[in-house]
Amino acid sequence: MESREEERKGSGGGAGAAGVSTPGSNLKDLVSREYYGHKKKVHSVAWNCLGTKLASGSIDHTARVWSIDPHGHSKVKDIELKGHTDSVDQLCWDPNHPDTVATAAADKSIRLWDARSGKCQTIELSGENINITYKHDGTQIAVGNKEDDLTILDVRALKVVKKHKANYEMNEIAWNKAGDLFFITTGLGHIEVVKDLEFLKPCKLNAHTAGCYCIAMDPLDRYFAVGSADSLVSLWDVKELLCIRTFTKLEWPVRTVSFNHTGEFIAYASEDPFIDIANVETGRSVHQIPCKAAMNSVEWNPKYNLLAYAGDDKNKYQADEGVFRIFGFETHN
Repeated sequence: MESREEERKGSGGGAGAAGVSTPGSNLKDLVSREYYGHKKKVHSVAWNCLGTKLASGSIDHTARVWSIDPHGHSKVKDIELKGHTDSVDQLCWDPNHPDTVATAAADKSIRLWDARSGKCQTIELSGENINITYKHDGTQIAVGNKEDDLTILDVRALKVVKKHKANYEMNEIAWNKAGDLFFITTGLGHIEVVKDLEFLKPCKLNAHTAGCYCIAMDPLDRYFAVGSADSLVSLWDVKELLCIRTFTKLEWPVRTVSFNHTGEFIAYASEDPFIDIANVETGRSVHQIPCKAAMNSVEWNPKYNLLAYAGDDKNKYQADEGVFRIFGFETHN
C-alpha cells in the first residue's frame, strides 16, 4: 500500500541515523514516513524479531503486515490479515519466529497468523480482548480482556493453561526475559509482580498516584518502564524491583512506552502533541517527535533506531486516517 515521507523533525540530541547509531548524527536530522492501508485508526504497531516486518492492528477489524527495509530503500509491501469481526486492539510477534504474529480483538478471539500466507489459527475466549504478550521463549501467550480476566495460553497445544480473575482494573502485561516474573499494570496505581504465575502470591509495587496503563521491558533485561495516568513514566530495576527515576515531560496520561534495541533510549506518548524520547540513564529528553493526535502505540525496532507510532489521527473531513508512521529515516533515503 501507500507510504510517503514527511518532514516531522523536532528538537533533539545525538542518536542513530537511518536506523544505525552513528556518533555525531542527530535525531533532529531524521524524518518520519507515513504508511496508509487501514480504513480506520490504528490501535497497535509491533515489529517482528528481525526488525524487517511491522504489524499494525486497527479498529477496521483487520491487521496488516508490512515488509519494511530498515534503511528505507526498497518499496514497501504489505499483506492484509482478515478474519476478526471487531476491533484489533493489540498484537505481538513470536519472539523467535519472524513470521508468526498474534492478534487480540474485541470479538473475543485470539488469532495466530502466518504472516507469509495470511492463514491463521483461532482461539475463542470469554471476553473482549485488549492486551496480549508473548513469553520470551515463545511457548506461551498471556491475554487480558475488558472484564479483567487474564488467560495464559500454550501456543503449541492452543490450549488454556491458566486463568486468573482480577478484582481490579488490569491493563498491560509483560514477562521478564527469564520468564519467571510476570508483570501486571493496574488501575490502582500499583504493579503486581507474580513469580512463576502464582497469582495468589503477588508482590505489589506502589508505583504511581493514578492508574498504571502501559509497560515495556528493557531488551537488556535491566529495567522495566511503566506509564501512568499521572502523566509520569517510572523506570524500575528488574532484579531489585526498585524505582530508579521518572520521566516527566508529558502532561496527559501515558498511553504507550517502548525501549530501543540498545536500551539507551525510551519513547513514551499520550495526548500531548509530541512523542518524547529520553536517555534511559540520565532521564533527559533528547528528542521530541511532533504529532497531531493522541498516540495509541509506540514501538522501537529490535535491531535499528526506527520508532513506529500510531494514534487517533483524523483527516480534514474528521474521519480516521488509518495511518501509522515510522521515525528514524534519513531525508535522502
